[in-house]
Amino acid sequence: MKISVANPIYDSVFKFLMDDERIAKTVLSALLKKEVLSVEMRKHEHPNITRDKLSMFRIDFAARVRENDGSTQLILIELQKTWLDTETLRFRRYLAAQYNAEENIQKQGENQGYALPMVAVYLLGHRVGDIDKPVVYVGHKALDYDGKEVENGENDPFISSLIHDSIIVQIPLLHGKINNRLDKVLSVFDQSQRTEESQQIINLEENLYKDDPEMMQIIHRLSLATMSAEVRQEMNDEDEFFAVIEARDTQVMKQKKIISEQQDKITEQQGKITEQQGKITEQQDRITEQQGKITEQQDRITEQQDRITEQQDRITEQQDRITEQNAQIKAMAQAMLKNGVRIDIIAQTINKSIEEVKAML
Repeated sequence: MKISVANPIYDSVFKFLMDDERIAKTVLSALLKKEVLSVEMRKHEHPNITRDKLSMFRIDFAARVRENDGSTQLILIELQKTWLDTETLRFRRYLAAQYNAEENIQKQGENQGYALPMVAVYLLGHRVGDIDKPVVYVGHKALDYDGKEVENGENDPFISSLIHDSIIVQIPLLHGKINNRLDKVLSVFDQSQRTEESQQIINLEENLYKDDPEMMQIIHRLSLATMSAEVRQEMNDEDEFFAVIEARDTQVMKQKKIISEQQDKITEQQGKITEQQGKITEQQDRITEQQGKITEQQDRITEQQDRITEQQDRITEQQDRITEQNAQIKAMAQAMLKNGVRIDIIAQTINKSIEEVKAML
């Protein structure tokens, strides 16, 4: 049978849920994979969701847990939940505050003066990169130079005071598959079970939990949340706030898309301009090549003209020599004729015919 309960992804519902100590122990035991014997909500921060900041819900727990060897230990659990992508710096600042808090220093026992061991739990309404596992455990180990684990290194109070383990839950990857205790506890966060009418309500299959009193306590608590006027109002406030954030993000995305399209057009135009410049450069190179050929042809023509001019000068020079020789022959023939030499003798002497001699004289 389906049962409708309040969606615990809402800060107001989650706070209402974790205010119940029994439920807090159930949830933390599943996350830590250790039995939580007792838990105390030390302090919490529930930001005013109407302010223009991203929602980040935080709760600090002091929990006594049973270790695998049967011993018990008091640890600090920093639980942070957010709907939207947020900078890791926001998480780091909060952790830094917890590291610096005097109240987190043990005042009694053999580990007096050391900080409580701390585990950071992140419930994220978004995915982390390409990690496809809904729950990721990030632990630490004490190793020597050769990479071998140092015995009891992790349990040393000095080391545990300076480092912490983390548990990251990616809520979008919760898809109703229940393979272990943690899957069962986190199944109430599965957003694929939201109703079509309202994301404030999720429908759970009651038969999956009816033999589990701890889970039925969670279901009952979430059912009570739907009847609380204060919780419902806070859920409405959250919806209103995130609607504004979503509208803002949508507008930013549209503007980014417009800018991206404009940049693509500019890039395309620049590509066309570059292509045209390349064609112009190619044409200029061709023109330069043609001009070079024309200049070469002009040089050849000039060279030929110079040769012709030189030949004409030689012909003129030869003609001048011939004219000069003819004048000398004529003068010699006239002198011979004047001295009484017969024309036939003159013709024989200058190697010309009698008619040529007569024409010359």
